[in-house]
Amino acid sequence: MATVDPREAEMADWPAWHRMWLANCAHFGASLSVVENRELWRRIMDPGHPVGALVSGGPGTERRLVGFAHYVLHPHTFSDRMVCYLEDLWVDASARGTGVGRRLIDALIARGRDRGWRRIYWHTEADNAAARALYDRVAQLTDYVRYDIVLS
Repeated sequence: MATVDPREAEMADWPAWHRMWLANCAHFGASLSVVENRELWRRIMDPGHPVGALVSGGPGTERRLVGFAHYVLHPHTFSDRMVCYLEDLWVDASARGTGVGRRLIDALIARGRDRGWRRIYWHTEADNAAARALYDRVAQLTDYVRYDIVLS
């Protein structure tokens, strides 16, 4: 059965990406406007913008996209190399546990090595056991604590 290896999102991916993005937002209790959703997609499609997205299919999906990884590149004060923040990793419930999330992270790692990034980092909820089981296999847990100031 065909799979879609992780690759950069393309304009034709909008319907599948949008379906998954809405599911991701609903999962986190977020409600974005149509304008905000389209603006995110515009940024993802802009090769000069620091926001990007990898998309992937899963086993037996016959090229249907079932996962995405949104990432943001930014400079770092301790290095002249870029740093990558993995902002969103989403896999459809029907494809969880099939390796899609791991393949998306591995593809981002390969991209970072090829392009000379300094590191990739991300956050997750402390009680997100399923995601943390994967993250514990591919990354090092740090002691950093995150603080937020909501501005709007």
